[in-house]
Parts: sequence; structure tokens; C-alpha cells
Amino acid sequence: MFPLRDHNPTGKTPYVTYLLMVMNISVFAGYWGSLEDTRVIIAFFDAWAFTPALFSNGDNLIGLVTSMFLHGGIMHLAGNMLFLWIFGDNMEEQFGHVGFLAFYLACGIAATLAHWASAPDSAIPLVGASGAIAGVMGGYLLLFPRAKVDILFIFVIFFRIFSVPAWIMLGFWFGLQLVSGLGSTSEGEGVAYWAHAGGFIFGLLFTLPIFLRRGATHFWATNHGHPPHPDAKYQWATSSVPSVRRGHRPGTRIPRITRRKK
Repeated sequence: MFPLRDHNPTGKTPYVTYLLMVMNISVFAGYWGSLEDTRVIIAFFDAWAFTPALFSNGDNLIGLVTSMFLHGGIMHLAGNMLFLWIFGDNMEEQFGHVGFLAFYLACGIAATLAHWASAPDSAIPLVGASGAIAGVMGGYLLLFPRAKVDILFIFVIFFRIFSVPAWIMLGFWFGLQLVSGLGSTSEGEGVAYWAHAGGFIFGLLFTLPIFLRRGATHFWATNHGHPPHPDAKYQWATSSVPSVRRGHRPGTRIPRITRRKK
């Protein structure tokens, strides 16, 4: 289940969201060529990633911030930037440009500390923006629980795009992090589940002041949990594979169908 886009347009250009994406991509491009050189990349991550064991000894403080701009590979980077692109613009509109930057960094630091608390003696460096982005997702869930999100569902060879409320997609994602974190070893099996879960929770908490200023549950009731504006309309989308009608002869060609998004 992979999110593709939401139906929650914004009225302002999300400059900080774009800036964060550019920074993450640029930093990764700067050391991408060294990923195959084990000696170089280990030294680089030792200096700029977050290593819990070093932090426990009072070192590696800068890694609290710099680690959220590092990634372990192209797919790691691409997945994080997709989530930031989908959910970041709406949160930036709510917080304002400077406020959103502070919110993003605070979520990233809180997520990193949650990871440290789960494995304070770990010598494995932590990299990735997913903790900060999890905070963005937590805040989005609080403000827009019924915003529509298009997800790509893949099961073996079956795939289809569904539109679901944000609370289903984000709630499922958060639950998966909790279950995976509880079932993982102290080293996290290469995935910082507790950074994800911690970032999500802190992002929700950091968004509470805005939620309360908007009227809290009255804000939900007024819009029935939807964003306070019309959904984005995507004109064309490829339909799912059409079913064969009763009486359709095998071998007869079925025309490709497109469907207008409502």
C-alpha cells in the first residue's frame, strides 16, 4: 500500500517543502558516488549520521540534525521525498513557512531521540528524513483525518489505485511501525521503527496548538474531517482492469477504459 497523492490542494506555494526536498536530494547527490566505497562511506556516516552509542557518551550531537538529510540509497531517498511532497505542503500552509521549518526540524530531532531511547548502545548509524516526515504525517492526521489519499495497492501481480481517507492510510502506517518496532531486535533490523513512531507522535503533539486554535473538534465537525476547501480534481486516471460482462465471448477484445476522477 503506497501513497501516490492526496486530494488536498493548497493556496500557497510550499517553498520550505521544496527547499527541504532540494537539500535532501543535493546532499545525497554529493556522496552518491561514494556509496560503493565502504571505507569512505563509513567514515562519512560516522561524522554526519547519528550513532546512539556515541550520543550516549556525549558525542555526535550534530548528528541530531545532519542525519535527517542523509539517505542510504536512491529508493530510501525517493520514498521519503514522495511522502514529504504529498503531506508537506498542507502542513506548511497551516504553520507558515518559518513555523513549518521549525516544526519539521523539531519532529526530526524528537524522532532521533526516540530511536536513541530504544537502543542507546547501538553502534549502527541512523540516517534518513523519515522521522521528520513521520511528524508531518502525524500532524496531517490530526488536522485532516478524512482528506482523500490515493494509494497504490499491490498484491503479487494484482495492483489497483484506491482513494481512502487519510486516517486509514496514516493509521495503518503508524500501526505497522508500532508492531514492527515491538517485534524487532534492539538494532531495529536496519529500520528505525521507533524513530518513525516517535516522530509521528511528536508531530501530532506539536500540531495540537494549531488544531486547538482552529476550534479543535469543532474544526472537524464543521468540515466533517475533510479539508476546509474543495478536493483537488484529477481529470483522467487509468481504470482498474475491467471485468468481463456476463455473456462476453472469450477472445473478444476488451477496449481500454479511462475514468474521470470525481
